[in-house]
Amino acid sequence: MRQILSFLLCLCAASSLPAQTYTGKVTDEKSQPLPYANVVLLSLPDSAFVTGTVSDESGAFTLKSEKPDLLLRVSSIGYATLYNKVEKPDLGTIQLLPDAQLLGEVVVKGDLPKVRLKGDAMVTNVAGTILEKAGTGNDLLDRIPGVSANDGTVNVFGSGNAVIYINGRKMRNSSELDQLSSDNVKSVEVVRNPGARYEASVKAVIRIITKKAQGEGFGFNNRFYTSYQYDWNVLDQFNFNYRKGGFDLGGMLFGVNQKFEDNKTIIQRTYLDKVWEQASGFNSPYHSQTLSAMLSLNYQFNENHSIGARYDFDRRPKNLQHISMETSVTRDENEYERSQSTGMSDYTDTRHLLNMYYNGCAGDWSLDFNADGMWTESKNPQYTDELLTPAGGVQTEQSVTTLALTENRLYAAKLIAEHPLWSGNLSVGTEYTYSSQMSRYTNKEGILEDNHNDIKENAVSAFAEYAYSFGNLQARAGVRYEHLKSDYYEDGVKSAEQSRVYDNVFPSVSLAFPIGKVQTQLTYSGNIKRPDYYDLRSGISYVNRYSYESGNPYLEPAIEHVVSLNMSYGWLYLNVNYIHGKDVEIQYSRAYSEENPAVSLLTHINAPEIDKLNATFTLSPSVGIWSPQLTLMFNQQWFRVDTPEGRRNFNNPVGVFQWDNTFAFPKGFQFNLDMMVSTRGDEETIKYMKPYGALNCSLYKSFFSGCLSFQLKANDLLNTAQPECTLYSGNRTIWVDAESRRSIALTVRYKFNATKSKYKGTGAGQEQRSRM
Repeated sequence: MRQILSFLLCLCAASSLPAQTYTGKVTDEKSQPLPYANVVLLSLPDSAFVTGTVSDESGAFTLKSEKPDLLLRVSSIGYATLYNKVEKPDLGTIQLLPDAQLLGEVVVKGDLPKVRLKGDAMVTNVAGTILEKAGTGNDLLDRIPGVSANDGTVNVFGSGNAVIYINGRKMRNSSELDQLSSDNVKSVEVVRNPGARYEASVKAVIRIITKKAQGEGFGFNNRFYTSYQYDWNVLDQFNFNYRKGGFDLGGMLFGVNQKFEDNKTIIQRTYLDKVWEQASGFNSPYHSQTLSAMLSLNYQFNENHSIGARYDFDRRPKNLQHISMETSVTRDENEYERSQSTGMSDYTDTRHLLNMYYNGCAGDWSLDFNADGMWTESKNPQYTDELLTPAGGVQTEQSVTTLALTENRLYAAKLIAEHPLWSGNLSVGTEYTYSSQMSRYTNKEGILEDNHNDIKENAVSAFAEYAYSFGNLQARAGVRYEHLKSDYYEDGVKSAEQSRVYDNVFPSVSLAFPIGKVQTQLTYSGNIKRPDYYDLRSGISYVNRYSYESGNPYLEPAIEHVVSLNMSYGWLYLNVNYIHGKDVEIQYSRAYSEENPAVSLLTHINAPEIDKLNATFTLSPSVGIWSPQLTLMFNQQWFRVDTPEGRRNFNNPVGVFQWDNTFAFPKGFQFNLDMMVSTRGDEETIKYMKPYGALNCSLYKSFFSGCLSFQLKANDLLNTAQPECTLYSGNRTIWVDAESRRSIALTVRYKFNATKSKYKGTGAGQEQRSRM
């Protein structure tokens, strides 16, 4: 740590070399900021390279040079290169126009390539394309190449769950995607291999950039949503905003009433001296209600200084779940026992989140400071009644009553500073987080042991990252240090064996360069996946007399090394990732005890090593009113798994075929027909037994210049979206076949003078918060 600080001080001291500072801003043909444009100073008259940089998210750039007589060259993929003689330090606003020679013959006139590489990201244009009519932010992300989005859970193929940023501010809950309208989005950037400025647990980042806000005064955006699958669901969301000069007030009210069912067939086999089999039919309807509110205040003194605060409140007053399960138990295919379980749980929780930020400049330094606090409480009572009928025996009855209480607390602060250095850009930052979780689990009948756990953690991190351009080559290198001290308490007594201290260093390197007209990016990074607090619990949950579930307080963090290659040419895009993982967390079923080996305990363990290779290839041309997007995905792993037949290779690859079709008809109508098919294959300890997929369609129509819009969607028309799979765990296998059911949904959105918030808070303590 001392060497890292010394290195940073040396870099900062070197920035005092005398030089003339040149500043400016790059915009596109619509006067919108153009990030990641190449800005280069050339000497006159020989046009030799002097220095270079790339524009930031706002299109701004800063260069330094001691030489006189300079020529400015500004270029970006899909735009005509611009040359200007440098006559003064303030270079003003530089507007780039589309380069018609770079547009394919089948691309609609005026459209830029839909997917391109810029800096560390794959960028998809939204403004001015058919993606503007995708619907919500969730609908939009589900149409980005290599990305799947479902009810706020966003996954980047080959990388895992993504962290979402909207205009530089981290998304705090999944409802924010539904609050966002696709026609207010300018572009989407997907970072598959994030650098040192992000937490080491972050495997993928999606940055959403919205359009520039227009106008002042009061505006609102209201969305009504209703759907039917097992029953009717209703959602209403009201967003409002008031802006006057530098003052900005925003808020949101959100409510949803949802009914759903989780129905599946489960067959669990245990291979001992005899083969035990539990065949269960599981039916679980639930009814949930959620209320949310948000209020944000922001004041922008000028372009260099702004402050703000934001408060989020979430309350789930009802999450009533009924459980019905009928199980037939056999031993060597002979009937042993039948059981019928009925139960109920009502999980309720409350969350408060407060964020305060300052965003500004001090000389050539840009500063971003955030402080966060989070307080959550949850309560989950569960009641189970079980009727047991042994073969040829007398029926007996058993009741199990449990109560789980959880409290989370988090306090965090983060500071990031950036400064031009040696014709490049230096970023440094630090973050501190204190978090705690208290969990209480009781069973009044004494069938399961009561459990009182407390986890208290202090996390400190620091990073340094440097970006530099060598002509057409853009290089970025960084290092991140993370220290975590975790104290584990059982019944108020600290457990030395389960308390840990971790010190990790994670390097990252990124190179972006053209090969002819093909934009290429090569990256490496190391990352970590720390166990969620829920997975560290030692309490045991009751499913039925043959199945229990628990966490594992001895879990270690998983470490991964990722090498990624990205290539983009026009409407073609390719991504290839190679991942080497150690101590990867997997689900595992083992014997509950030596006295009851037929009773299984589903928990989590660390797997020694795993290697993965995955690739995504996307074609997205446009032909008249038809805009197809074909995405081919491939996932291959090298992993050995314990099975009833011994240790076996689970190396069968999985292929995914996704074909999205958009038709833009006259008078503002847009029709989508999308299809996805996944092959059978292996994923960690799971075997997908047969292909599965989904067929979806939607119709969109807007009125009054987009102020009023309707969207009608039908999902999973063929009832084939749920996979059939088997989980292997040593001498146990669990086969699951979940029910698929089609659904239909209608969204009506009305907005008046709706403008995006100027709130610039990015939040702190994100890694610890996600583990809660």
